[in-house]
Amino acid sequence: MSKETLTSTFTELRKNFLRLAMRFLPNKEDADDALQEAFFRLWRHADQIGSREEAEALTVVTVKNLCIDTLRKRNNIPTVELDENRDESVCDQADESIEREERFRMLERIIELRLTPLQQQILRMKEYEGKKYDEIAEILGMQEPAVRMQLSRARKEIRDCYLKQMER
Repeated sequence: MSKETLTSTFTELRKNFLRLAMRFLPNKEDADDALQEAFFRLWRHADQIGSREEAEALTVVTVKNLCIDTLRKRNNIPTVELDENRDESVCDQADESIEREERFRMLERIIELRLTPLQQQILRMKEYEGKKYDEIAEILGMQEPAVRMQLSRARKEIRDCYLKQMER
């Protein structure tokens, strides 16, 4: 095929090629660039193109490929190497999280059911609110050694009950 025939074919069908490119690339300048690049690539191989239909088909394929390449470059999505152990580690983390949550609920039930209201109050002030022994003693009107003793007894009860639960 002569370069003149390729040029006339491309010129006649340019609007169709532009619509095709605009389906991939919403920016008209990018679509025009893809058409220009497609024509340039076909121009170098014009002597190998046999007919007008072949030129049209090659232009369609070339425009599509150039549009896809443009999108890939624009998005520049990096590829990540497949980690075969990733799914297992995600599942393990989820299992650990569920197990931690269950242990926490078990401890909360032990605190609620097995400790006296005073022990519960001291434990919450110390562990959840971060208060010091002297602050707790002052708030509750107790001696500091009594606060320490109540907290020690509460922790021992929690530990004993927890270990019994884990044996089951």
